[in-house]
Amino acid sequence: VDEIEALSSIYGEDWCVVDEDEKIYCIKISDCLDQPKWTLCLQVILPPGYPTSEPPIYQLNAPWLRGQDYMDLANSLEEIYVQNLGESILYLWVEKIREVLIEKAQSSDPEPDIKKTSEEVDEDDGDDFFLDDQPIQEDPIKMLNYITSESQEVDEELPSICHGNPITDRRSTFQAHLAPVVTPRQVKRVLEKLYENKKIASATHNIYAYRIYCEDKQTFLQDCEDDGETAAGGRLLHLMQILNVHNVLVVVSRWYGGILLGPDRFKHINNCARNILVE
Repeated sequence: VDEIEALSSIYGEDWCVVDEDEKIYCIKISDCLDQPKWTLCLQVILPPGYPTSEPPIYQLNAPWLRGQDYMDLANSLEEIYVQNLGESILYLWVEKIREVLIEKAQSSDPEPDIKKTSEEVDEDDGDDFFLDDQPIQEDPIKMLNYITSESQEVDEELPSICHGNPITDRRSTFQAHLAPVVTPRQVKRVLEKLYENKKIASATHNIYAYRIYCEDKQTFLQDCEDDGETAAGGRLLHLMQILNVHNVLVVVSRWYGGILLGPDRFKHINNCARNILVE
């Protein structure tokens, strides 16, 4: 559930739920150029044993994809599954397919014999955010225009804090806040600073998650807090893991408006977080 919510937030209108009960999903992937030449639809069925013991059942749909091209791409996806047994892999699959499409667009391959796979292609051309243009291995800190200092003073400094655009639904308002952090002490300082703001302090929930990469151990120091919104912190952290975020704290404030939102509240929390990470 966490993976599906995160992917829906990341890919927006390109992500389609075909059958929620049967866990059938489809995502449109393109080469991300201003005028996409190569587009492919990945349809997946998630069996009961996914991700711990069963791989997704998938189908690759594109008029131009056949023969050796299909086999090469299918082999790449299966290799990713084998290398990540027991882990959520849909995001890795989508970005691998995108990488292949970009390579085709940059090569001398002629364009496919179709002008458009559907009218929807035009609608999504303006949906640019960094995952379309950056390889997964790219250091996300560069995207945040923040370079971590290796001096001792960095632990004492209060990092800069960004505030995202609020989302309002049925009188509930959600707003994300972000700060680059490299130590747990900085996480604490940022949270203290945010709580100095009376409006943020009065929020019904202040959900947060952070991921700090420890170079010496080559591991992540990460944690999350629901602040009364059950499971929200874990879902937020899962989104950050899928986006491969390093050295960032994200806080999402929710002011409850008196009307229950059900699962939509998690969608708004994820969308707030994704938007501020992109910005």
